[in-house]
Amino acid sequence: METSLFFIVPIIIIALVFDFTNGMHDAANSISTVVSTRVLSPRMAVIWAAFFNFIAFLIFGTGVAATIGKGMVDLNVVTPTVILAGLIGAIAWNLITWYFGLPSSSSHALIGGYAGAAIAKGGFGAIIFAFSWDNAWVRILVFIILAPLIGMVMGLLIKVITTWIVYRQRPDKIDKWSRVAQLFSAAAFSLGHGGNDAQKTMGIIASLLVAGGLNTEFSVPLWVVLSAHAAIALGTLTGGWRIVKTMGQRITKLRPIDGFCAETAAASSIFLSTHMGIPVSTTHVITGAIAGVGSVQRLTAVRWGVTLRIVWAWIFTIPGAGIIGLGCFYLIHLFM
Repeated sequence: METSLFFIVPIIIIALVFDFTNGMHDAANSISTVVSTRVLSPRMAVIWAAFFNFIAFLIFGTGVAATIGKGMVDLNVVTPTVILAGLIGAIAWNLITWYFGLPSSSSHALIGGYAGAAIAKGGFGAIIFAFSWDNAWVRILVFIILAPLIGMVMGLLIKVITTWIVYRQRPDKIDKWSRVAQLFSAAAFSLGHGGNDAQKTMGIIASLLVAGGLNTEFSVPLWVVLSAHAAIALGTLTGGWRIVKTMGQRITKLRPIDGFCAETAAASSIFLSTHMGIPVSTTHVITGAIAGVGSVQRLTAVRWGVTLRIVWAWIFTIPGAGIIGLGCFYLIHLFM
């Protein structure tokens, strides 16, 4: 039954539903700064972000998809049921954190759910792990720590450099050019988000095609690329207003020049990670960048209590989604 198209096609649809919730959940990452600085209205901001999320496939390859699809879990253990349980775990975690307005990582929810389901199927031996930089798990776990720090440092540096460049200009002139610049930085961040995050769903679907016997080796067909980008773009169109408020104003108060610096810092970090084939959390990067920009004024300008609450959500994401994925695997087998 697991290799039947009647079983595989619904799982592909569920994978795209996850991609949709990823876009919905992470819409805040793409639009929170540009909405909070009032450069764009919420409606125009989500349209702007969704468009660049979709066209990202024209720029980025499938390196991140390969890391997710064949670098983390032994494909000999992977079955359609494992993927189904992992997706349910990721979607459940996304919805839980969305409900509480926490900008947790959809990427790490998918990683956790997938790993938890694989462990339920084949034990801890199903996880491909080695203490080497070439190992996908090592790079992912390292970047859980590095991603927000890189975003924070780059946000701080770009804000300092930009401040020195414009410090003699009139405030109204600075506000005018930074509003225009923020349109481009928001577009760049949305490109990075679509390029990195949509690939994670591509990797899962490509693994499913191998597990279901539809492909003999791991590859990402064009229809998978296009459908993944379309799903994440449609999810972005729905907004994610609970998290927009947390990201845009509760961490620190942003002006257009601050939004430009944060988005530029985050976009450049994500571009680099995607080029290296590392599936990073765009949520982590933009949160760190916003905190870094806010700390240039003074450390107390950042609401570190809110930031710490977000960090706790990050820490619990992989194990939390993993436990749900593991439980879902056993529940599915009870009814099959």
